[in-house]
Amino acid sequence: MSADPVPTLPITRTCPYAPPAEHRRLREEAPIAKVRLPNGKTVWAATSHNLIRTILSDPRFSSNRRNPSFPSLSRESPPPSALKPLLIELDPPEHTHARRAVLGEFTVQRTNALGPRIQEIVDQHIDAMLAGPRPVDLVQAFSLPVPSLVICELLGVPYADHEFFQTRSSTIVSQVMPADVVARAVGELMSYLAQLVASKVENPTDDLLGRQVQKQRESGGVDFEGLIGTAFLLLIAGHETTANMISLSTLVLLQHPEKLAVLRQDPSKTPGAVEELLRYFTIAESALGRVATEDVEIGGVFIRAGEGVIALANTANRDPEVFGNADELDVERGSRNHLAFGFGHHQCLGQNLARLELQIVIDTLFRRIPGLRPAVPVEQLSFRDDATVYGVREFPVTW
Repeated sequence: MSADPVPTLPITRTCPYAPPAEHRRLREEAPIAKVRLPNGKTVWAATSHNLIRTILSDPRFSSNRRNPSFPSLSRESPPPSALKPLLIELDPPEHTHARRAVLGEFTVQRTNALGPRIQEIVDQHIDAMLAGPRPVDLVQAFSLPVPSLVICELLGVPYADHEFFQTRSSTIVSQVMPADVVARAVGELMSYLAQLVASKVENPTDDLLGRQVQKQRESGGVDFEGLIGTAFLLLIAGHETTANMISLSTLVLLQHPEKLAVLRQDPSKTPGAVEELLRYFTIAESALGRVATEDVEIGGVFIRAGEGVIALANTANRDPEVFGNADELDVERGSRNHLAFGFGHHQCLGQNLARLELQIVIDTLFRRIPGLRPAVPVEQLSFRDDATVYGVREFPVTW
């Protein structure tokens, strides 16, 4: 372990595709240990697959981000919020009720029904790439607009406003932006969504937000503030995570042509490859924070009530006790027990949609542009080490 007995997070990756070596040493030597956050607070970090699953399913660990002890990798603590708690901030039974209200929008059956439209969106953006100049930044031309348009249409958010909400969401997920800048971005996006929800209360539309308005109205009244929070959460999560997974997946498959050849020869293996790519990258590595609500003994340590715990899921998804040859990208591994979508009652609501988008993107992009390749040496790429969602900033490609 490092000379400092209490390592400070975040630790920058030396390899863009793997957890930092210090995280690995923690998992091997002390799978639940004290770490220091950028704000100087000390919390527990869990790094083994089994311990993280245990913590995320234990009701004695709270998801309440408004608790002063909740672990955050941001350098500054956010100012107190007067807004209604978001879904990710709730614990059962409030969380159970709130999640159930929108869960029906993300079933496998409902998500699969979006497949033809997602395919159309993917093809349209590839058409534009093929018709335009080369090289092109895959992030701006494809990875970001595809999931942004999908989530906009699902929610009922005008895609014409995508630059507005993408700029704000990028600020919100940053770990280095000043707290007042993040708070301003949150306020601006919330104000925008408040106007949008108000318009749907006035004239409900056939989209997720419009259907939620109708559903709540039939049950006795519209939870205006709750709908704004739902829109806020889904809009950010619905494009930030998938966009970064598209770019990273494309990059790593181009670097491993033998893995890509497997999928080209047999597209039925793509769903399994998507699971492996999700495990391999785990782009929201440190997004799984909790606060102990009572004294808990776990993994041989005693965690006191009020102490924070941060789950390093990327490190856990490389746990050799769970995944053989864990550091290898094996597109035929066929394992779905990864923690890329979290675990327990807060497991990612939109995971079925993310899986479908990635499957369609991988099958279509490499089929339609078989000569796709990086336009610059991979060593020149810049990665997002300063955000809660990992990714590549720009990815110039050509063919």
